[in-house]
Amino acid sequence: MATRTPLKNVRRLGSAKEGTDHFWRQRLTSVATLLLLPFMFWFVFALIGADYETARQTLGNPVVAILLLLFIVASIVHMRIGMQVIIEDYVHAEGAKVALLMMNTFFSVLIGLACAFAILRLSFGVAI
Repeated sequence: MATRTPLKNVRRLGSAKEGTDHFWRQRLTSVATLLLLPFMFWFVFALIGADYETARQTLGNPVVAILLLLFIVASIVHMRIGMQVIIEDYVHAEGAKVALLMMNTFFSVLIGLACAFAILRLSFGVAI
């Protein structure tokens, strides 16, 4: 004898089917970040002690700018998903949870746009 009733089927309150989506998206972004990490080490160490013009010329290379943008996008998406899981697991007040999830998304978008703007501005050679 089953302990579940068919009421969940009538109300359509079954599984949200989103758990594996978050799981795989977080794993995918972590692998992407790890694959781009050697490039980031090279990029940072190559520019230690360099002047502004050298950094701008390095970012002027489209391959460097694209790889840097990919690293930032993967890192920020990974950060947002990780913080979302932490908020969902440890914040129990519904109003605070919704507010924190919204702030997490807005913060991630703001940081991503600021980074992308800075990289694109430098890579296209716009003087500051």
